[in-house]
Amino acid sequence: METPVLISFVVYMAIMVAIGFYFYFQTNSLSDYVLGGRGLGPGVTALSAGASDMSGWLLLGLPGMMYTDGLAGAWIALGLLAGAYMNWHYVAKPLRVYTHHLNDAITIPDYFSERFKDDSNMIRIITAIVILLFYTLYTSSGLVGGAKLFEATFNLDYATALWVGSIIIVSYTFLGGYNAVSWTDFVQGILMMLALVVTPIVVLFELGGVEQALSIIGKADPTHLDIVSGGSVITIISLLAWGLGYFGQPHILVRFMSIRHQDEIKRAKIIGMSWMFLSIIGSLSVGFFGFAYVIGNGIDLQDSEKIFISLSQLVFNPWIAGFLLAAILAAIMSTIDSQLLVSSSVLTRDIYHALLRKNASNKELVWVGRMTVIIIAVIAWYLSTDQNSSVLKLVSYAWAGFGAAFGPLIILSLYSRNISKYGAMAGMLTGSIVVIVWKQLEGGIFDIYELLPGFVFAWLAIALHSKLYPQTSKEICAEFDQVKSKLENKKSL
Repeated sequence: METPVLISFVVYMAIMVAIGFYFYFQTNSLSDYVLGGRGLGPGVTALSAGASDMSGWLLLGLPGMMYTDGLAGAWIALGLLAGAYMNWHYVAKPLRVYTHHLNDAITIPDYFSERFKDDSNMIRIITAIVILLFYTLYTSSGLVGGAKLFEATFNLDYATALWVGSIIIVSYTFLGGYNAVSWTDFVQGILMMLALVVTPIVVLFELGGVEQALSIIGKADPTHLDIVSGGSVITIISLLAWGLGYFGQPHILVRFMSIRHQDEIKRAKIIGMSWMFLSIIGSLSVGFFGFAYVIGNGIDLQDSEKIFISLSQLVFNPWIAGFLLAAILAAIMSTIDSQLLVSSSVLTRDIYHALLRKNASNKELVWVGRMTVIIIAVIAWYLSTDQNSSVLKLVSYAWAGFGAAFGPLIILSLYSRNISKYGAMAGMLTGSIVVIVWKQLEGGIFDIYELLPGFVFAWLAIALHSKLYPQTSKEICAEFDQVKSKLENKKSL
């Protein structure tokens, strides 16, 4: 372990924890802790949304897939970019307006419960269970990624590496809440993008240019250069289907809810999509040209998901390598902190406050939120103790679960006044169950990514049950029309 790398890591981690301490003293209410008091500007909103979206899979899982699959894996980029753009364009502004209109709803269960006036709290409970189930898997994927990073960088054994990464991430989330998470994500997003842009450029320089890199890849494995026949039709459809997941990811949706004003969403969309385009292209290039570097230099890479780590250590001096490796930690931390916070907010706001302690003070709720961060982290840590876990596989499962359970309902709740609470519950349950069952089946049509069938069946379940048990509340229809009028008036101006 070289001293410059160690210093870079320590400095970076100290900055993240310092941000957590700063916002510890700025957090006075549950709204501050879980939504930042709806006070974030477009830049922080955009980059924190992107950084929390991409997670460790952007620097570990995605380059690893490109390393093993070649250009056929690039279809996922098209799906993700299209999905993210549509999410910003069609969901962000209506969701910001609607949640603020509905008694300042600050969580996704809060929004669904208020949107459908569910006095039974069944929608709130179902939403909370789905979030806790899939976020536990999602968080464990990040802890696995962090453990792989510390294992490879500091020569720690996997168990020790897992402990180190978990303690760092939990500490500033525990302290500072949403503002700490968003501002650290802002810093981490910039670091991630720079690392992904610089690394493939330097690798290509070391290889002698694009033509030489393609020649090495073609000789080693010609299928790596075939974007169409290099993957099956089912594989291509599955990769494109990743884009559907954006509509249901709570850690992204809460960014839309927290922006300072809905008129700033357009600027945030431009910033966020620009960041995402550069980061994804860079990530794909790391895996694709990293394959050429490994083959060309006769390197024995045991784990394809460590290609970025290996390149950072091989082609850069120790000082730069330290900050590039810190970028991986940034990617991991930026998603785990958001997932921990959303899970904590669900347990605090939608279970503890709404069902158990309606008269709890703001101070009590903030501390309950902090305690639940630790509880969820401990469960995720336990699931991460298997060092053979794949970051991409864990992420894909959780991504599918949220996309199918919440995606169709988010869209329909914003654009249709005829969706009933029974349709909402049927959609969430159907989407979750289809994803879980489909994941266990293999062969033929069941090789399609479980998000796609889950999304389709959830949409159909919402439509069918809303027909069978229609929306009859005049209050709900009036609120929908009021929000629609607000959005249309803004457009006319």
